[in-house]
Amino acid sequence: MAYLVPSEFVKKMVDAGESKIFMSVRDTVIRAYMAGAMLTLAAAFSVTINTQTGNPLLGAVLFPVGFCMLYLFGFDLLTGVFVLTPLALIDKRPGVTFGGVLKNWGLVFTGNFLGALTVAVLISITCTYAFSIAPNEVGQKLASIGVARTLGYAKYGAAGMLTLFVRGMLCNWMVSAGVVGAMISTSVSGKVIAMWMPIMVFFYMGFEHSVVNMFLFPSALIMGGQFSISDYFIWNEIPTVLGNLVGGLSFTGLTLYATHIKTAPQRTMK
Repeated sequence: MAYLVPSEFVKKMVDAGESKIFMSVRDTVIRAYMAGAMLTLAAAFSVTINTQTGNPLLGAVLFPVGFCMLYLFGFDLLTGVFVLTPLALIDKRPGVTFGGVLKNWGLVFTGNFLGALTVAVLISITCTYAFSIAPNEVGQKLASIGVARTLGYAKYGAAGMLTLFVRGMLCNWMVSAGVVGAMISTSVSGKVIAMWMPIMVFFYMGFEHSVVNMFLFPSALIMGGQFSISDYFIWNEIPTVLGNLVGGLSFTGLTLYATHIKTAPQRTMK
């Protein structure tokens, strides 16, 4: 499992951010769509495991399969581009602009959301025999998650909003560590191992991932969750997106870039 030193893989991070900014609209949206679909199918898999076994740890241990697949296939998550594309701007790569970064974020958000929404509809069909019966046990669990992670925050007011934001930060600290982890190895096995560990941490800890939530909340609404679309955006998706941005960029992207690309001069011996 060949290992790249930090100065090598951080340069790869900047290069990756630059390439994503200049990718065509078509390719950006397709890759984001498939990333959203793959990740959220893994989320449905984990909820099913948790519901059927009563063991959340088992669901967390197996959830990273979706992240590993989407990364190895070259698909893009919003949480990943939040970390990579700003580095190309900070590094002053030719032609990279703030507008280009924002455009990339918007396209990836759109693609991720459409992919996650597709899976939400498909999973809802499987949980209800095409809406001919009430949701099964997994469907009921999805509906309860939607209520708990919207109204559950709202009842605490500002404290709930802060908790939601911080959980979003902590989530993308771990998820972006998984993105970077895949760059430290040149073998598939090395990439998978490096990705698996931090993704498992975020899922088991119940941190808030904006793309996973693009599946959880639409599926919960479809299957009878007693909350509104505005509850979803105000009391989950928007604060989660902002937390994901701040956490991933500050804890992973900027720290690695600052100390491995813009390295401070070494101290001289006295």
